Amino acid sequence: MLPRTGVFACLNETMPMKPFIPLLGALLLAQVAFAQSPTVLTVGDEQVNLADFEHIFLKNNRDAAITAASLDEYMELFINFKLKVLEAEALGMDTSATFQRELDGYRKQLARPYLTDTEVLDGLVQEAFARKQEEVRARHILISCAENAPPSDTANAYRRINVLRERIIEGADFVSVARSKGGSDDPSAVENGGDLGWFTAFQMVYPFETAAYTTPVGEVSDIIRTRYGYHILEVTGRRPARGEVHVAHIMVRTPDGNDAGAVVQARRRADEIHRMLVDGADWNEMAMKYSEDVSSASKGGELPWFGTGKMVEAFEDVSFGLEADGAISEPFQTEYGWHIVKRLEARGLPTFEESKRELEKKIARDSRAERTRDSFLAKLKQQYGFAVVENEIKQLVRAAARVDSVFYDGHPLPSTSRDNQVLVEFAGQTHRVGDFVAFLNETKIRNAEAGAEQVVREQFGIWTENLLFAYEDTQLEAKHNDFRLLVEEYHDGILLFELTDDEVWSKAVRDTAGLEAFHAAHAEQFMWGPRVEIRVLTCADEAGLKAVRKALKKGRDSEEELAALRAELNAENALALRVESGIFEAGENPWADRVFEANLEGPQIVEFAAGDGATVVVDVVSVRGPEPKSLEACRGAAIAAYQDELERTWVAGLREKYPVVVNREVLHSLAN
Repeated sequence: MLPRTGVFACLNETMPMKPFIPLLGALLLAQVAFAQSPTVLTVGDEQVNLADFEHIFLKNNRDAAITAASLDEYMELFINFKLKVLEAEALGMDTSATFQRELDGYRKQLARPYLTDTEVLDGLVQEAFARKQEEVRARHILISCAENAPPSDTANAYRRINVLRERIIEGADFVSVARSKGGSDDPSAVENGGDLGWFTAFQMVYPFETAAYTTPVGEVSDIIRTRYGYHILEVTGRRPARGEVHVAHIMVRTPDGNDAGAVVQARRRADEIHRMLVDGADWNEMAMKYSEDVSSASKGGELPWFGTGKMVEAFEDVSFGLEADGAISEPFQTEYGWHIVKRLEARGLPTFEESKRELEKKIARDSRAERTRDSFLAKLKQQYGFAVVENEIKQLVRAAARVDSVFYDGHPLPSTSRDNQVLVEFAGQTHRVGDFVAFLNETKIRNAEAGAEQVVREQFGIWTENLLFAYEDTQLEAKHNDFRLLVEEYHDGILLFELTDDEVWSKAVRDTAGLEAFHAAHAEQFMWGPRVEIRVLTCADEAGLKAVRKALKKGRDSEEELAALRAELNAENALALRVESGIFEAGENPWADRVFEANLEGPQIVEFAAGDGATVVVDVVSVRGPEPKSLEACRGAAIAAYQDELERTWVAGLREKYPVVVNREVLHSLAN
């Protein structure tokens, strides 16, 4: 409802998420510590060192005291876990294509935080939080120029924006220049002179946002390059951020065009609605009846929470101007019509800790994420001794220029004697000219205006980035113990689930004969407690009670006869007689509980006062002692117990199959 449009929308952008990476030096030291850690457990041929066990123990026992007893208890659970995983591996479950795909999917998600620059990310989070505390107002001039425009077009666009900036610096009015012939390419500038209204962090593309926050009020920025072209902006105001507000509104639309009479009529309707609200009319009913905003009227006019830049300015100003929850505005006009706004709630800005996670997510989707990626790549290049043979790049540019200025299917670069020449080296690896040529020939490049050098160098950058990230991905387990252990946890968890399902969970459900035999052999585990079989006849009045007594005395108490009596009595009063029956344990029925409390035995009939003139007649059919439950009566509990039995038997077999050695002295060194 009431979104801002035009250039404001086009300046918004999102990018894929790239979280944070721990400091490499600290983790390399941690890796050394892990490698030197003594063995605490051996299961089959697999050894578990103390550092790995401690990590897992503390993850699952965060607040518990660490004692020798608690370590021994957890070690037994851990041994069972490792035995099951070892068995799954022995069965080859970790080699199946399904398992590999699932684990690979999880690993890719887990790797993301380790493939970015955390220091740069932290700085961007701090910067974004600081900017969120303030709102800026600016107007701009745009000279359109595509991101991948050829150099000649880029130069022409830059010359145009520079001429316009010089005119303003020399004293020309910004708005007049924006509206002039040859001025701003933003079509909305004709009406608004380039005014963008108020905005805050993440509401404009990052370079534009940065210029807005670093240019003083009343001054004109340097020339800014964004994916839309070249900009200059003039900052016209700053104010503290207003937070968010939650409102409902009633809208009376005004027609398009200049029908002054229709506008006046709409104003009169809005005034009358407002008068009725002031006189006490229910807001929700008025909104549903009179609001012409069909998207919100049925919800009492309620709109989503919003902050600056989400609604048209007049609507925002009135909404934020209401000083108390429940306050209702006077009618006011926007380009959509006349509105009355009711404030529902308002909230200020979140603290840094409250907003940090959300800011990280926004940065990951924003173009500023490129800074974390670029910084991380630069560090990788330095760490791995990244080197390029520049002469080979020049040779490729010349070869590409001879084929075509762009690469399409059917126009590949031909093989040459230089394909085996080294093009890139890093981390002891070499990548050759032919490798890059194959990448180029497989890549569909759509920029028909770009020259050979631009295309080759852009694609070379993409290719080498892919190589570096792919290599770093292979090093994560060696460089980051927390990552290695997390991947192992997912690896073992997937195997454990699949094998336990086969051996225990699904097996207990599928093995009907086994379940029946288990139930018969353990009947004492599935017993009914003392129960009473009763019929309860609730009589609402004396007439009904007499009729029930008469029927019971004459033995007319079969289900059919009682149903007929109930139908007769309930013809005039639907609650004259209610009948229920069943076999109940203590606590399952209040009238059965009365029978237990009175130590009654069946068969007999007793009466209890139920209040409001009603009487309850309880026909005690029988009182039963403890007895076994049928399988159908306890199937869920029986399956759970059978699963426990299957698991105990399975684990016992695994402990016989695989040797287990625990170094108790090393284990107990973790105790407080």
